[in-house]
Amino acid sequence: MKFSSWYCFLLLLVIQTDFGQNEETSRKERRKMYYRRQRKSSSPIHRSSRQLGIQQMRIVTPAATLPMVNLDYSTEEKFESFLRFPGVEASYNVLPGKKGHCLANGMIMYNKAVWSPEPCTTCLCSNGRVLCDETKCHPQMCPQTVTPEGECCPVCSDTEQREPTSLLHKQQPSPWVEMHQALRKEELQFEEEEEIKQDEDREQKEKIPRPGDWGRPPNERQSREGGEQRPGEKGRQAHQHRNPARENENEDEDEDEDEDDDDAVRGDMFRMPSQLPIPATPRGIPPLPSRCSLSYKTISCISADLTQIPPLTAPEITSLELIGNSITSIPDEAFNGLPNLERLDLSRNNITSSGIGPKAFKLLKKLMRLNMDGNNLVAIPSELPSTLEELKINENNLQVIDEESLSDLNQLATLELEGNSLSETNVNSLAFKPLKSLSYLRLGRNKFRIIPQGLPASIEELYLENNQIEEITEISFNHTRKINVIVLRYNKIEENRIASLAWINQENLESIDLSYNKLYHVPSYLPKSLLHLVLIGNQIERIPGFVFGHMEPGLEYLYLSFNKLVDDGIDQVSFYGAYHSLRELFLDHNELKSIPPGVPEMKALHFLRLNNNKIRNILPEQICNSEEDGDSTLEHLHLENNYIKTREISPYAFSCIRSYSSVVLKPQNIK
Repeated sequence: MKFSSWYCFLLLLVIQTDFGQNEETSRKERRKMYYRRQRKSSSPIHRSSRQLGIQQMRIVTPAATLPMVNLDYSTEEKFESFLRFPGVEASYNVLPGKKGHCLANGMIMYNKAVWSPEPCTTCLCSNGRVLCDETKCHPQMCPQTVTPEGECCPVCSDTEQREPTSLLHKQQPSPWVEMHQALRKEELQFEEEEEIKQDEDREQKEKIPRPGDWGRPPNERQSREGGEQRPGEKGRQAHQHRNPARENENEDEDEDEDEDDDDAVRGDMFRMPSQLPIPATPRGIPPLPSRCSLSYKTISCISADLTQIPPLTAPEITSLELIGNSITSIPDEAFNGLPNLERLDLSRNNITSSGIGPKAFKLLKKLMRLNMDGNNLVAIPSELPSTLEELKINENNLQVIDEESLSDLNQLATLELEGNSLSETNVNSLAFKPLKSLSYLRLGRNKFRIIPQGLPASIEELYLENNQIEEITEISFNHTRKINVIVLRYNKIEENRIASLAWINQENLESIDLSYNKLYHVPSYLPKSLLHLVLIGNQIERIPGFVFGHMEPGLEYLYLSFNKLVDDGIDQVSFYGAYHSLRELFLDHNELKSIPPGVPEMKALHFLRLNNNKIRNILPEQICNSEEDGDSTLEHLHLENNYIKTREISPYAFSCIRSYSSVVLKPQNIK
């Protein structure tokens, strides 16, 4: 029995020893494999692959995205936080309308419109909100950089070697010069290869024994051949001893070049991504002027001191910017080399009507946007392309628009002719008849005394500010059933000169701006569809009763700032018809001595301005109705610059307002 016990014990001991050795052996093997992997990973190939992996991971980070990729999301966040900020001011100039348009520097922009208010800023109109983004510049890999005039991104100075930058930015070294250099280098390389091939062919021929060599021994012929070095032999030997990897790379590049037709230019000096087209066939084309730049399909020569349109042959270019130069004329052949232009900006030059050739724009069969603001034109250029959708000739000296001036422009949607010398005497009543698609018309800062006649039926927005209009007749808007916005500020209109049937039956008219006219009370017979009424800077003393009673769905924005309203001019029925709809009411800078009646009944009111009046006290029920338990919708209440003694205000005066920070009471005037 003892023997069997000892035997079992020894057997267990042996098994345990073997298992420990095996486990230690496996540990050693695993450790060896680990160190082998470490040594492999430390090799240059593995290090580079790891670095490549890191770089690939970095590419998907948000920092690598282009600007304005996520405009709607980022700016919507800012917009929501802006609404939550206490004391935010509403804009007098907001014209919401039904189209989601935006107001930018006094100009209405269409929904989804994109513009650049400054050289380094791009803005987007998104459903009534202006979203702006600043241009992001790529870092320059050079010791010295300069920022050209009129540009926002720095570029390498001319004394340093420039690194190729992204074509999505305008600030680049001139690609035309580099293309010529690349082509020249390619031609030299091609000539060298051709010479080498010719030498090889000549050598093959020379290897055939000459008639005088047939009797000589072979070694003598070899010594003769080896002793004489033919022209090009050195280059041929260098060619034969090239790096095989480099030759394979060149072969791959040649195959890629055959497969991809977009890469028309090859070379070490200048390479374009295959997805971006080459702007032009560069052979024989003069380079761009020194202060011009190329960005994708756009050539920009902004403030480049040009005196004439540069000769360009670039069929792929779709946009040309020649802003702020000293160009005086446009010859007939000016754009012959740019047949695919879609956008042409010639603003802020010295172009005259006599300097424009009769066929200057005729060959631009795809042109959609033409800007000639700030020139010296006295007439609209002739034979404009029928493809035009936007034409801007603001700040010129236009003195006539006849029946043929706008002929064949049946696709034109936007026409801006502000800051000229136009009036009903020099604008033909049939001038706008060909414009079947026109929806946006700006005629501000001219000399009109009446509403222009013959407006197209398609018109939706009309801007006639800063004219001399005195009257609105019954036929002024007879045929404009789609009109949505009318701006008539800074004219000479009186309420008794507005015909009772001038616009009351308009079904789409939502916004009217009659600021800075000669109105003494709020006009009657306003359009039934009106949502937005701006009457700032008149001499209005009274809001007649039931003046808003016929409106459906109801007035939402009423701006009466800077008038002469007094307590007797507003009564309980003055806002009848708007109690359920009014969202913003501006009565600041008037002569009111108390809170107007009807404020507690305004169930949708968000913004109330009563600052800069003569109000002395606030009674408990003038803003909050004690009979109702619900909170007020008021988010902003301005009562500053009155004569209110804040310590005497009843604690229940603002009890219905959810946030006391929404009430602005300071400063107050002292008697």
